[in-house]
Amino acid sequence: MVDIHTPTATPARALDVAALRTQFPVLEQSIHGHALAYLDNAATTHMPVAVLDAMRAFEAHDRANIHRGVHTLSQRATDDFEAARAVLARFIGAGKDHELVFTSGTTEALNMIAQGLWLGGAGKAWLRPGDEIIVSGLEHHANLIPWQHAAQATGAKLIVLRPDSEGRLHVADLQRLLSERTRVFAVTAGANATGERPAYEEMLALASAAGALTVLDAAQAASHAVPDLSRLACDFMAFSGHKMYGPMGTGVLAGRRAALERLHPLRLGGDMVEWVKYDSAAWAALPARLEGGTPNVGGAVGLAAAARFIDQVGLAAIDQHVHALRAQAVAGLAAIDGVTVLAPHATDAALVSFVAQDVHPHDIGTLLDERGIAVRTGHHCAQPLIDHLGRGPTTRASFALYNTADEVDRLIAAVTHALKVLR
Repeated sequence: MVDIHTPTATPARALDVAALRTQFPVLEQSIHGHALAYLDNAATTHMPVAVLDAMRAFEAHDRANIHRGVHTLSQRATDDFEAARAVLARFIGAGKDHELVFTSGTTEALNMIAQGLWLGGAGKAWLRPGDEIIVSGLEHHANLIPWQHAAQATGAKLIVLRPDSEGRLHVADLQRLLSERTRVFAVTAGANATGERPAYEEMLALASAAGALTVLDAAQAASHAVPDLSRLACDFMAFSGHKMYGPMGTGVLAGRRAALERLHPLRLGGDMVEWVKYDSAAWAALPARLEGGTPNVGGAVGLAAAARFIDQVGLAAIDQHVHALRAQAVAGLAAIDGVTVLAPHATDAALVSFVAQDVHPHDIGTLLDERGIAVRTGHHCAQPLIDHLGRGPTTRASFALYNTADEVDRLIAAVTHALKVLR
């Protein structure tokens, strides 16, 4: 398979941001009399016309249930769904030994992994008493709480690979934690609360060599730095559509076929069975066995359109653009008296989180909204990490391909103004 994500020796071309912004109708509006500066992309990105049109075309012409009908619309809908699967498999570098399962998002995918590894009864579960699960200390709650539950349910031990005081993970720390009892290692490709980008490639390889199943949360990477499965020692990878210019309620669980076959299905019912009797049933082959019930076919079509859109714009160009915006924001925010930026070293990030002395982030966020600037405030579903860093809730600005340097300047000016008002 051609590696569509390998960086080239020449710099990425600059984005024509003005032209790209015309593809996002939501950006045309004003908020409180100001042009919208949408800087909450780590939570949800917006959808371009190409995605909206793809979903509209499906719903208007091909909408039907899939895999079960002989009529024309059902066959067309099935073709659309499976074509979307193929597009996304190419997007992430999935090979012949991988499978791609549609989910409602990263959270469902990670729960499917964690619960699927211990359900199924004695002799079938991957996790048993005395086993160890290592989870990085950078994780979103969705890649922590399911593992807490799995450990409690099985008698396994949950071990946290803790970051240092600046929020960095160290490969040497993981090496010390790995043992013959390690059964699972879970890590993010990018911390949603700080922007930290761990050396996940090396960490996944070490854990895999130790005999563990490896799990990668790629939710924050899919829009600008999607991991290439063909190059990773990765058994499971999850990401969401709404963080990569696609529809809400869509996502992917991708991974090695042998690893996915270990998962006990969580959704039992239609289309995930080979046969059913009154007292027993047999599961269908992958990926159907993990896709019980009527799927979000229109959402899958939209998600594939989002992947095509990203590839057409160019991952390297998007990555370069958001890194530049982040660097500009870090420099401007750090220059404001009393403001502390979290993980300023994380230059590969598309987001910046900060705290202001004696000012609550909710108040900052409210005053920024009055100037048409949308940011996120709070713990960002990563409270253990924020507590570990000793910072309390933060304000987070996060960037996408349609954001501009002028919007970053507006952010810095608005934060400066807000702090003058609030202090």
